[in-house]
Amino acid sequence: MDEKDLNKERLELALEAAGLDLWENNLLTGDVTRKALKTFRELGYSDEEIPALVANTLQLVHPGDVDATKAALADVFSGKTQQYRCEFRLRTKSGGWLWFANYGRIMDARAEVPGQRFIGVTFNIDDRKRKEDEIAEINHKLAEQNSLLQGLNTALELLASTDALTGLANRRTLMEVGAKECKRTARFEHPLSVLMVDIDSFKSVNDNWGHLVGDRVICAVADTCRLRVRQGVDTVARLGGEEFVIILPETSGANAEVLAESLRKEAQHLRVDDDAGTPVPFTVSIGVASLARGQSFEQLLNSADKALYKAKQKGRNLVQRFEAIAG
Repeated sequence: MDEKDLNKERLELALEAAGLDLWENNLLTGDVTRKALKTFRELGYSDEEIPALVANTLQLVHPGDVDATKAALADVFSGKTQQYRCEFRLRTKSGGWLWFANYGRIMDARAEVPGQRFIGVTFNIDDRKRKEDEIAEINHKLAEQNSLLQGLNTALELLASTDALTGLANRRTLMEVGAKECKRTARFEHPLSVLMVDIDSFKSVNDNWGHLVGDRVICAVADTCRLRVRQGVDTVARLGGEEFVIILPETSGANAEVLAESLRKEAQHLRVDDDAGTPVPFTVSIGVASLARGQSFEQLLNSADKALYKAKQKGRNLVQRFEAIAG
Protein backbone atom coordinates (compact mmCIF):
# COMPACT_ATOMS: atom_id res chain seq x y z
CA MET A 1 0.00 0.00 0.00
CA ASP A 2 1.53 3.31 -1.07
CA GLU A 3 1.49 6.52 0.96
CA LYS A 4 -1.54 7.88 -0.94
CA ASP A 5 -3.70 4.89 -0.11
CA LEU A 6 -2.47 4.98 3.46
CA ASN A 7 -3.44 8.62 3.82
CA LYS A 8 -6.83 7.84 2.34
CA GLU A 9 -7.42 5.11 4.91
CA ARG A 10 -6.33 7.44 7.69
CA LEU A 11 -8.78 10.07 6.46
CA GLU A 12 -11.61 7.53 6.30
CA LEU A 13 -10.88 6.42 9.85
CA ALA A 14 -10.74 10.00 11.16
CA LEU A 15 -14.01 10.88 9.44
CA GLU A 16 -15.71 7.77 10.79
CA ALA A 17 -14.48 8.45 14.32
CA ALA A 18 -15.76 12.02 14.12
CA GLY A 19 -19.12 10.96 12.71
CA LEU A 20 -18.50 12.90 9.52
CA ASP A 21 -19.76 11.88 6.08
CA LEU A 22 -17.48 13.13 3.29
CA TRP A 23 -18.99 14.19 -0.02
CA GLU A 24 -17.56 15.69 -3.21
CA ASN A 25 -19.10 17.22 -6.32
CA ASN A 26 -17.41 17.98 -9.65
CA LEU A 27 -18.65 21.45 -10.49
CA LEU A 28 -17.53 21.20 -14.10
CA THR A 29 -19.33 17.98 -14.97
CA GLY A 30 -22.06 18.13 -12.32
CA ASP A 31 -21.17 14.62 -11.17
CA VAL A 32 -21.27 13.57 -7.52
CA THR A 33 -17.86 11.96 -7.22
CA ARG A 34 -18.34 10.93 -3.60
CA LYS A 35 -21.78 10.32 -2.13
CA ALA A 36 -22.73 10.93 1.49
CA LEU A 37 -23.74 7.28 1.88
CA LYS A 38 -23.63 7.29 5.67
CA THR A 39 -26.16 10.14 5.84
CA PHE A 40 -28.65 8.44 3.52
CA ARG A 41 -28.33 5.20 5.44
CA GLU A 42 -28.99 7.05 8.71
CA LEU A 43 -32.18 8.32 7.10
CA GLY A 44 -33.21 4.72 6.47
CA TYR A 45 -32.72 4.53 2.70
CA SER A 46 -31.23 1.50 1.01
CA ASP A 47 -28.15 1.60 -1.21
CA GLU A 48 -30.43 0.99 -4.20
CA GLU A 49 -32.47 4.12 -3.39
CA ILE A 50 -29.50 6.41 -2.79
CA PRO A 51 -28.49 7.23 -6.41
CA ALA A 52 -31.92 8.64 -7.22
CA LEU A 53 -31.91 10.68 -4.03
CA VAL A 54 -28.40 12.04 -4.64
CA ALA A 55 -29.56 13.41 -7.97
CA ASN A 56 -31.99 15.71 -6.22
CA THR A 57 -31.02 15.98 -2.57
CA LEU A 58 -33.06 19.14 -2.04
CA GLN A 59 -36.23 17.08 -2.31
CA LEU A 60 -35.34 15.61 1.09
CA VAL A 61 -34.83 19.01 2.75
CA HIS A 62 -37.61 20.25 5.00
CA PRO A 63 -39.70 22.95 3.23
CA GLY A 64 -38.89 25.36 6.04
CA ASP A 65 -35.14 24.94 5.41
CA VAL A 66 -35.00 24.93 1.60
CA ASP A 67 -34.59 28.69 1.12
CA ALA A 68 -31.78 28.94 3.69
CA THR A 69 -29.99 25.98 2.10
CA LYS A 70 -30.24 27.47 -1.40
CA ALA A 71 -29.03 30.84 -0.11
CA ALA A 72 -25.99 29.25 1.56
CA LEU A 73 -25.10 27.43 -1.66
CA ALA A 74 -25.57 30.59 -3.73
CA ASP A 75 -23.28 32.54 -1.39
CA VAL A 76 -20.40 30.08 -1.72
CA PHE A 77 -20.82 29.62 -5.49
CA SER A 78 -20.85 33.40 -6.03
CA GLY A 79 -17.75 33.88 -3.90
CA LYS A 80 -19.64 35.88 -1.28
CA THR A 81 -18.49 33.38 1.35
CA GLN A 82 -15.46 31.13 1.43
CA GLN A 83 -17.18 28.35 3.31
CA TYR A 84 -20.52 26.67 2.86
CA ARG A 85 -22.28 26.29 6.20
CA CYS A 86 -25.85 25.22 6.60
CA GLU A 87 -28.13 23.36 8.99
CA PHE A 88 -31.31 21.67 7.79
CA ARG A 89 -33.78 18.88 8.41
CA LEU A 90 -33.82 15.84 6.09
CA ARG A 91 -36.80 13.56 5.63
CA THR A 92 -36.31 9.98 6.77
CA LYS A 93 -37.73 7.06 4.85
CA SER A 94 -40.33 6.64 7.59
CA GLY A 95 -41.48 10.23 7.11
CA GLY A 96 -39.79 11.82 10.12
CA TRP A 97 -37.18 14.57 10.17
CA LEU A 98 -33.56 14.56 11.33
CA TRP A 99 -31.28 17.56 11.67
CA PHE A 100 -27.96 17.58 9.77
CA ALA A 101 -25.22 20.14 9.19
CA ASN A 102 -23.15 20.71 6.05
CA TYR A 103 -19.72 22.33 5.92
CA GLY A 104 -17.90 22.62 2.60
CA ARG A 105 -15.53 24.56 0.36
CA ILE A 106 -14.79 24.92 -3.33
CA MET A 107 -11.30 23.53 -3.94
CA ASP A 108 -8.93 23.83 -6.89
CA ALA A 109 -8.31 20.44 -8.45
CA ARG A 110 -5.45 21.68 -10.58
CA ALA A 111 -3.96 25.08 -11.17
CA GLU A 112 -5.34 25.16 -14.73
CA VAL A 113 -8.88 24.22 -13.59
CA PRO A 114 -9.76 26.44 -10.61
CA GLY A 115 -12.81 25.76 -8.51
CA GLN A 116 -13.56 22.31 -9.91
CA ARG A 117 -14.20 20.38 -6.69
CA PHE A 118 -16.87 21.16 -4.11
CA ILE A 119 -15.91 19.14 -1.05
CA GLY A 120 -17.54 18.99 2.33
CA VAL A 121 -18.87 16.93 5.19
CA THR A 122 -22.32 16.19 6.50
CA PHE A 123 -22.98 15.16 10.10
CA ASN A 124 -25.95 14.44 12.31
CA ILE A 125 -26.83 17.23 14.74
CA ASP A 126 -30.32 15.98 15.62
CA ASP A 127 -29.58 15.39 19.31
CA ARG A 128 -28.05 18.84 19.68
CA LYS A 129 -30.93 20.57 17.90
CA ARG A 130 -33.53 18.72 19.93
CA LYS A 131 -31.75 19.72 23.11
CA GLU A 132 -31.64 23.29 21.84
CA ASP A 133 -35.37 23.10 21.15
CA GLU A 134 -35.96 21.68 24.62
CA ILE A 135 -33.88 24.46 26.16
CA ALA A 136 -35.68 27.06 24.03
CA GLU A 137 -39.03 25.65 25.16
CA ILE A 138 -37.89 25.69 28.78
CA ASN A 139 -36.66 29.27 28.38
CA HIS A 140 -39.96 30.21 26.74
CA LYS A 141 -41.90 28.71 29.61
CA LEU A 142 -39.60 30.42 32.11
CA ALA A 143 -40.13 33.72 30.31
CA GLU A 144 -43.90 33.18 30.44
CA GLN A 145 -43.72 32.32 34.14
CA ASN A 146 -41.52 35.34 34.83
CA SER A 147 -43.96 37.54 32.94
CA LEU A 148 -46.82 36.04 34.93
CA LEU A 149 -44.94 36.56 38.19
CA GLN A 150 -44.11 40.12 37.20
CA GLY A 151 -47.76 40.73 36.44
CA LEU A 152 -48.79 39.21 39.75
CA ASN A 153 -46.21 41.29 41.60
CA THR A 154 -47.46 44.41 39.86
CA ALA A 155 -51.02 43.48 40.77
CA LEU A 156 -49.99 42.83 44.38
CA GLU A 157 -48.16 46.15 44.54
CA LEU A 158 -51.23 47.85 43.14
CA LEU A 159 -53.45 46.12 45.67
CA ALA A 160 -51.08 47.10 48.46
CA SER A 161 -51.04 50.74 47.38
CA THR A 162 -54.66 51.36 46.38
CA ASP A 163 -58.04 51.42 48.05
CA ALA A 164 -60.12 48.44 46.93
CA LEU A 165 -63.43 50.32 46.74
CA THR A 166 -62.41 53.52 44.95
CA GLY A 167 -59.13 52.66 43.24
CA LEU A 168 -57.55 55.71 44.86
CA ALA A 169 -54.26 55.61 46.73
CA ASN A 170 -54.71 54.12 50.19
CA ARG A 171 -53.57 55.52 53.53
CA ARG A 172 -50.14 53.87 53.37
CA THR A 173 -49.43 55.29 49.93
CA LEU A 174 -50.75 58.69 51.04
CA MET A 175 -48.29 58.85 53.92
CA GLU A 176 -45.37 57.74 51.72
CA VAL A 177 -46.15 60.27 48.97
CA GLY A 178 -46.85 63.01 51.51
CA ALA A 179 -43.51 62.51 53.27
CA LYS A 180 -41.66 62.67 49.94
CA GLU A 181 -43.49 65.81 48.86
CA CYS A 182 -42.72 67.51 52.17
CA LYS A 183 -39.01 66.79 51.71
CA ARG A 184 -39.09 68.06 48.12
CA THR A 185 -40.99 71.17 49.17
CA ALA A 186 -38.50 71.91 51.94
CA ARG A 187 -35.57 71.44 49.57
CA PHE A 188 -36.83 73.70 46.79
CA GLU A 189 -38.92 76.02 48.98
CA HIS A 190 -41.99 75.55 46.82
CA PRO A 191 -45.59 75.62 48.15
CA LEU A 192 -47.44 72.45 49.11
CA SER A 193 -51.09 72.24 50.14
CA VAL A 194 -53.53 69.51 51.05
CA LEU A 195 -57.30 69.20 51.01
CA MET A 196 -59.12 67.00 53.49
CA VAL A 197 -62.54 66.11 52.08
CA ASP A 198 -65.26 64.55 54.20
CA ILE A 199 -68.79 63.47 53.21
CA ASP A 200 -71.20 65.26 55.55
CA SER A 201 -73.39 63.17 57.87
CA PHE A 202 -72.33 60.01 56.11
CA LYS A 203 -73.65 57.79 58.89
CA SER A 204 -77.17 58.95 58.08
CA VAL A 205 -76.61 58.04 54.43
CA ASN A 206 -75.75 54.47 55.45
CA ASP A 207 -78.57 54.33 58.01
CA ASN A 208 -81.23 55.68 55.66
CA TRP A 209 -80.14 54.25 52.32
CA GLY A 210 -77.95 51.25 53.16
CA HIS A 211 -74.23 50.54 52.87
CA LEU A 212 -74.32 49.70 49.16
CA VAL A 213 -75.74 53.12 48.37
CA GLY A 214 -73.20 54.59 50.78
CA ASP A 215 -70.43 52.94 48.75
CA ARG A 216 -71.85 54.55 45.61
CA VAL A 217 -71.68 57.95 47.27
CA ILE A 218 -68.06 57.32 48.32
CA CYS A 219 -67.13 56.29 44.76
CA ALA A 220 -68.90 59.32 43.27
CA VAL A 221 -66.94 61.70 45.48
CA ALA A 222 -63.71 59.76 44.78
CA ASP A 223 -64.25 60.05 41.01
CA THR A 224 -64.96 63.78 41.30
CA CYS A 225 -61.74 64.34 43.22
CA ARG A 226 -59.76 62.23 40.75
CA LEU A 227 -61.06 64.10 37.72
CA ARG A 228 -60.47 67.56 39.20
CA VAL A 229 -56.75 67.19 39.94
CA ARG A 230 -53.65 67.25 37.76
CA GLN A 231 -52.79 63.76 36.56
CA GLY A 232 -49.24 62.74 37.40
CA VAL A 233 -48.80 65.71 39.75
CA ASP A 234 -51.44 65.61 42.47
CA THR A 235 -52.33 62.59 44.59
CA VAL A 236 -55.83 61.65 45.67
CA ALA A 237 -56.16 59.13 48.50
CA ARG A 238 -58.88 57.62 50.61
CA LEU A 239 -57.83 58.23 54.18
CA GLY A 240 -60.52 55.94 55.54
CA GLY A 241 -64.30 55.64 55.62
CA GLU A 242 -65.82 58.69 53.94
CA GLU A 243 -62.67 60.85 54.22
CA PHE A 244 -60.28 61.76 51.38
CA VAL A 245 -57.02 63.67 51.13
CA ILE A 246 -55.67 65.46 48.06
CA ILE A 247 -51.96 66.36 47.97
CA LEU A 248 -51.31 69.44 45.83
CA PRO A 249 -47.62 70.09 45.09
CA GLU A 250 -46.66 73.53 43.76
CA THR A 251 -49.98 74.90 45.03
CA SER A 252 -50.45 77.84 47.37
CA GLY A 253 -53.09 77.91 50.08
CA ALA A 254 -55.15 80.44 48.11
CA ASN A 255 -55.18 78.31 44.96
CA ALA A 256 -55.92 75.18 46.99
CA GLU A 257 -58.90 76.96 48.53
CA VAL A 258 -60.23 77.83 45.07
CA LEU A 259 -59.99 74.17 44.04
CA ALA A 260 -61.67 73.08 47.28
CA GLU A 261 -64.59 75.39 46.71
CA SER A 262 -64.98 74.10 43.16
CA LEU A 263 -64.99 70.53 44.45
CA ARG A 264 -67.55 71.35 47.13
CA LYS A 265 -69.94 72.83 44.60
CA GLU A 266 -69.53 69.97 42.20
CA ALA A 267 -70.13 67.38 44.94
CA GLN A 268 -73.31 69.21 45.93
CA HIS A 269 -74.74 68.58 42.49
CA LEU A 270 -73.60 64.97 42.08
CA ARG A 271 -76.44 62.53 41.50
CA VAL A 272 -76.35 59.13 43.14
CA ASP A 273 -79.55 57.05 43.06
CA ASP A 274 -80.70 54.20 45.23
CA ASP A 275 -81.94 50.95 43.65
CA ALA A 276 -85.38 52.49 43.08
CA GLY A 277 -83.87 55.44 41.18
CA THR A 278 -84.43 57.92 43.98
CA PRO A 279 -81.66 60.57 44.29
CA VAL A 280 -79.59 60.44 47.49
CA PRO A 281 -78.73 63.94 48.74
CA PHE A 282 -75.28 64.56 50.21
CA THR A 283 -72.64 67.28 50.53
CA VAL A 284 -68.96 67.50 51.48
CA SER A 285 -66.93 69.70 53.79
CA ILE A 286 -63.30 70.45 53.00
CA GLY A 287 -60.36 71.56 55.14
CA VAL A 288 -57.43 73.29 53.44
CA ALA A 289 -53.89 73.58 54.82
CA SER A 290 -50.48 74.56 53.47
CA LEU A 291 -47.11 73.30 54.64
CA ALA A 292 -45.33 75.56 57.10
CA ARG A 293 -41.55 75.66 57.48
CA GLY A 294 -40.26 72.66 59.44
CA GLN A 295 -43.64 70.95 59.43
CA SER A 296 -44.01 67.19 58.83
CA PHE A 297 -46.69 65.64 56.66
CA GLU A 298 -48.49 64.33 59.73
CA GLN A 299 -48.58 67.88 61.09
CA LEU A 300 -49.85 69.18 57.76
CA LEU A 301 -52.67 66.61 57.82
CA ASN A 302 -53.48 67.63 61.38
CA SER A 303 -53.80 71.26 60.25
CA ALA A 304 -56.14 70.24 57.42
CA ASP A 305 -58.15 68.14 59.88
CA LYS A 306 -58.57 71.13 62.18
CA ALA A 307 -59.80 73.22 59.26
CA LEU A 308 -62.22 70.43 58.31
CA TYR A 309 -63.50 70.27 61.90
CA LYS A 310 -64.12 74.02 61.79
CA ALA A 311 -66.14 73.58 58.55
CA LYS A 312 -68.25 70.94 60.28
CA GLN A 313 -68.79 73.21 63.28
CA LYS A 314 -70.00 76.02 61.03
CA GLY A 315 -72.75 73.89 59.56
CA ARG A 316 -71.11 71.57 56.96
CA ASN A 317 -71.02 71.91 53.15
CA LEU A 318 -68.27 74.47 53.63
CA VAL A 319 -64.59 75.04 52.88
CA GLN A 320 -62.29 76.26 55.64
CA ARG A 321 -58.62 77.13 55.35
CA PHE A 322 -56.31 76.51 58.27
CA GLU A 323 -54.39 79.76 57.88
CA ALA A 324 -57.65 81.70 58.05
CA ILE A 325 -58.50 80.27 61.48
CA ALA A 326 -55.03 80.16 62.98
CA GLY A 327 -54.64 82.00 66.24
